[in-house]
Amino acid sequence: MANNDSTQRTLLVAVILCIVCALVVSSAAVLLKPAQVVNKALDRKANILAAAGMLIPGESIEAQFEQVTTKIVDLRTGKFTDDVSLEGFDQAKVAKDSDTSIALGDDDLAKIKRRENYAMVYLIGKEGDFDKVILPVRGYGLWSTLYGFLALENDFNTVVGLGFYQHGETPGLGGEIDNPKWKAMWPGKEIYDDGDVAIQLIKGNVDSSTPGAVNKVDALSGATLTSRGVGNLLQFWMGELGYQQFLNNLRSGEA
Repeated sequence: MANNDSTQRTLLVAVILCIVCALVVSSAAVLLKPAQVVNKALDRKANILAAAGMLIPGESIEAQFEQVTTKIVDLRTGKFTDDVSLEGFDQAKVAKDSDTSIALGDDDLAKIKRRENYAMVYLIGKEGDFDKVILPVRGYGLWSTLYGFLALENDFNTVVGLGFYQHGETPGLGGEIDNPKWKAMWPGKEIYDDGDVAIQLIKGNVDSSTPGAVNKVDALSGATLTSRGVGNLLQFWMGELGYQQFLNNLRSGEA
């Protein structure tokens, strides 16, 4: 009988301990969620500024972000819209909703399945005379979807910077998209050639003697599929189903 009591007490203590631990973990998750949301928003802003070459380490990200204007673009028309509120806008949710996105089918070069009708874009400068535009881009690499930002000069063609803030690519291979040396190859490259999307990643070293060098960037060594994924996502997002119409409207002042 004593042994049974001992076993029951052990099980009771174990159950109580599990319940207490579960309550502590769940309570911590609830209490920390607001801070996590704030930190996630700050990280996003930092990555936007970094893509535009404007992030100053050690200074307030919020203060630096005051120079950024955020707008919603209707990708079907390539124009700014007030039909969708900036407050609470979640582009990922918009992309998953069949009422606010389109299925891509054979046009799914970036392997994202659906393209949202509305996108949040970021602009530097005055209305009608923007200095830079920062565009969210995404697409599948080898193991994961790559989420990043592409920043363009006010010709809406020349790259200021490209950076990815979320991915699950292999460290040392596809993960080299985070390498500052590789990211430093992008500024000055051009997306379009005579109106066509021309940017691409190629094997070998791109230098001034490479034909069409302004539209080419070194592929990642040993990461063919990740490199292909980056090239494909840029082809898609800079094309007709992405931001091309919007960028054309910005150039003509009709956005």
